Amino acid sequence: MKKKTIVIVDDHLLFAQSLESLISKLEEYQVLAILKNGKELVQYYTHKRRIPDLVLLDIKMPVMDGVQTMRWLKENRPMQKALALTMEDDEDTIIRMIRLGAKGYLLKDIHPDNFEFAMKMVIDQGFFYSGKIESALKNSDDHLAYRNLEEKLTERERVFLKHACTELTYRDIAVEMGVSPKTVENYRVAVFKKLEVKTRIGVVIYCIKNKLLNI
Repeated sequence: MKKKTIVIVDDHLLFAQSLESLISKLEEYQVLAILKNGKELVQYYTHKRRIPDLVLLDIKMPVMDGVQTMRWLKENRPMQKALALTMEDDEDTIIRMIRLGAKGYLLKDIHPDNFEFAMKMVIDQGFFYSGKIESALKNSDDHLAYRNLEEKLTERERVFLKHACTELTYRDIAVEMGVSPKTVENYRVAVFKKLEVKTRIGVVIYCIKNKLLNI
């Protein structure tokens, strides 16, 4: 049986080695390398070593962190599947990683069985989201289907939607749109309700799934 290959990018050696040990116990998987940061991953590709089926990527790392690494992958290895595995659970970081093409976002306290399932889903199906952003995916494909967005949202709500998929804060969006923070809050409530999502992360995922946002 051909094993699915993994590269771990994490500067915490003890965690990375423990993760390698866990993966090695899974019959279907093989760890090709443990790297300490994104720069080492770039060197890995430069030396034309075996391309993995999946990169497990931490966020906070020295030299070249997870966000910088995802940006490099997007520009240089767009077909490489990467799964964020981190302790960082803030909304801005999650949105940034998803926009840069991460196929999943897991917290390090995930149960091993769920971790194995997530790897399988990313490799076989192309994406998996869990933890903090799981609620953003509770809607069925029917709910997430693109059904004439121009009729669903007003022109100003569509402008808000575009800004909501960036790294701007809601206060920044208010400045960009020339309205008060209260008006932006009204747009937020209306858009979330119409798109049937619960979080800003859900908005980003909605737009990615329906090809309204290029990543």
